[in-house]
Amino acid sequence: MGNSGMEELIPLVNRLQDALSSVGESSSFHLPQIVVVGGQSAGKTSVLENFVGRDFLPRGSGIVTRRPLILQLHIANTEYGEFLHCKGKKFTDFDEIRKEIEAETSRLIGSKKGISPVPINLRIHSPHVLNLTLVDLPGITKVPVGDQPADIEYQIRDMIMQYICNENCLILAVTPANTDLANSDALKLAKDVDPQGQRTIGVITKLDLMDDGTDAREILENRLLPLRRGYIGVVNRSQKDIDGKKDIKAALLAEKKFILSHPSYKHMAETMGTPYLQKILNQQLTNHIRETLPAFRSHLQGQFLALKKEAEEYRQYSPADPARRTKTLLQLVQRLAVDFEKLIEGSGDKVDTVNLSGGAKINRIFHERFPYELVKMQMRREINYAIRNIHGVRTGLFTPDMAFEAIVKKQISRLKGPCMKLIGMVGQELTTTVYQCINKLSSFPKLRDETEKIVTTEIHEQESKCREQVLLLIDIQLAYINTKHEDFIGFTNTQQMKDQSNKTGKAGNQVIHKGWLTINMGIMKGGAKEFWFILSAESLSWFKDDEEKEKKYMLPLDNLRLRDVEKGFMSSKFVFAVFNTESRNVYKDYKCLELACNSQEELDSWKASLLRAGVYPEKVAVTPENFTDPQLERQVETIRSLVDSYMSIIHKTIRDLMPKTIMHLMINSVKEFISSELLAQLYALGECSVLMDESPEQQKHREEVLRKHAALKEALAVIGEISTSTCTTPLPPPVDSSWIKSSRYKRASLTTHQLVPSNSLAIQLMFLLCQGDYGTTQ
Repeated sequence: MGNSGMEELIPLVNRLQDALSSVGESSSFHLPQIVVVGGQSAGKTSVLENFVGRDFLPRGSGIVTRRPLILQLHIANTEYGEFLHCKGKKFTDFDEIRKEIEAETSRLIGSKKGISPVPINLRIHSPHVLNLTLVDLPGITKVPVGDQPADIEYQIRDMIMQYICNENCLILAVTPANTDLANSDALKLAKDVDPQGQRTIGVITKLDLMDDGTDAREILENRLLPLRRGYIGVVNRSQKDIDGKKDIKAALLAEKKFILSHPSYKHMAETMGTPYLQKILNQQLTNHIRETLPAFRSHLQGQFLALKKEAEEYRQYSPADPARRTKTLLQLVQRLAVDFEKLIEGSGDKVDTVNLSGGAKINRIFHERFPYELVKMQMRREINYAIRNIHGVRTGLFTPDMAFEAIVKKQISRLKGPCMKLIGMVGQELTTTVYQCINKLSSFPKLRDETEKIVTTEIHEQESKCREQVLLLIDIQLAYINTKHEDFIGFTNTQQMKDQSNKTGKAGNQVIHKGWLTINMGIMKGGAKEFWFILSAESLSWFKDDEEKEKKYMLPLDNLRLRDVEKGFMSSKFVFAVFNTESRNVYKDYKCLELACNSQEELDSWKASLLRAGVYPEKVAVTPENFTDPQLERQVETIRSLVDSYMSIIHKTIRDLMPKTIMHLMINSVKEFISSELLAQLYALGECSVLMDESPEQQKHREEVLRKHAALKEALAVIGEISTSTCTTPLPPPVDSSWIKSSRYKRASLTTHQLVPSNSLAIQLMFLLCQGDYGTTQ
């Protein structure tokens, strides 16, 4: 019978099914198995009961099968059933098996007509069966009835697709003979996932219920709507037979008698009926298992290797062992120190490709956000008042030094705000980075909480020290105004100083920034358009794309200023604008050019780059002072130029010292604290054993990983027992199955003879292929 050299394949796969039951549904879907698909009342239940020779499945109206039933048939000397959820209990009464299926279904999803994808595993041992594994799914329905969910049709279809999309499963498409085959939902679903027909076997039920004068001969001969594996016809018990408790053995004899006596079927009686169907399924499933085992073994090995390292760690960990707890604490703190340093230094194992974080974000704060905060402030009116207040009631002939010194000191004092803001931003990013690392300690909640408290306290302390040091640096700058500095351009070279001030950050025509920006041209002028922009020390140019071949425009930076634009309510863009201080058009007839980017980080980066190029933000509007004294006006302009020169020196010094100070006092200190002092402070708490108490979630996860690892190991061992030295016969040749594409067929029989020629030799060859031994040993 069948594959004599591979008789144990199906039982071994059933062992795999049991071994993988703890791994989850995803692995079960990859097992080689036969999935039974059909509409309600198609006869699926009767076919399965005929295989077993017993009444054991729930019956009734509507959806009776509400959970997948994985039915494993085993040849044995005694007859009994057993459920995976009732290990060790044998059911010898098949009525009890039916009741247990109903009870287990209700236990999970209640007594209503809903469905669940969680399967029930039933194994039946009997001398009257062949080794076989089948999955019985809920029947396809169209309209919800009673208290069924409104989307019941889609729920059932989704469940069916989960199983039949698996390349390792064979599809048993069950269709009643007294319905239009071209409208078969089972065949249509099979065609969707198996367009070549390599996995689909057709079953035609209820042959005895066809109208007088009609038969299914052309279907069974695979000439009407052909399938590559062909069709097999069976006769089920009628509802009257079931109600009358007709014995299945008697029903099988009646089936055989009907086929032999029917003029349309008697010539193919050897390839019809439930016993032949069971034999063919046994042969084809055995072949299919052998063909799919290499890929399935690779799938299991991938899962096994993914869990191996974690499982080894958990296997060595003993929650009750104090020495093991101490060692784990030490390892976790060391890992925390390494992870924190990697995030700060930029050498992490996992690189974030979506957002800046850790050291990269701090770098952006240092060199893009902070310089932008140091923009020179409006001070013309202040200089005017300072000069006039210094002269008092007298009229001065010379520019007073006191006015210059007063304005410079005020400007230096204003640096405290941006510097304190910078320290706060870096401190916040350090805290975020620490949280990111500490989240890996979530398996031990108390350890995580105490570590978080200790490290954040250290960050705040170092932040406070850094603020004190920076304030000291600013006070040092205030203590002595060094007008002899080599970079300070004095009174006699004011024009040279002006030129340098206007060209701050410019060095030739070097490229400062590149990137995509969107120009908002207004709805009437074409809307928003995206271009590739290049900012150099002299101009802002944009091109059609980043190949930089087709230049659209070049805007000189002279007299340009930067203006913030409020983000629109419906806009996801971040917008800024450039304009000319002399009220000239900057582009075509635009006096102000609005530019948009995709994130706040890009906006900050462009602003900082424009600042380097000498394009400063728009100053706050100040009422112009009417100078009636030309001498006073000259004095104001002279001091403003001198202040600009001196403050450029201060800005350069602060921009250089601030990152160094923060790096030394905050970042390096926190790194050193985590790597050398954190462990000692945790020990000082005196609760090391309590710190290493696992969370309930971690305990569950650890047990789950170990259970999955053991199950996968057992499954791979089972596969290792399988010999694949036998050979199989190839699939039948392809047939024209384009018929399962639409339901436009009113009567499929109108096109029957166009599909496959009714040639007796061709039919005989097809029968020989169907009857051939699918697993002859070498």
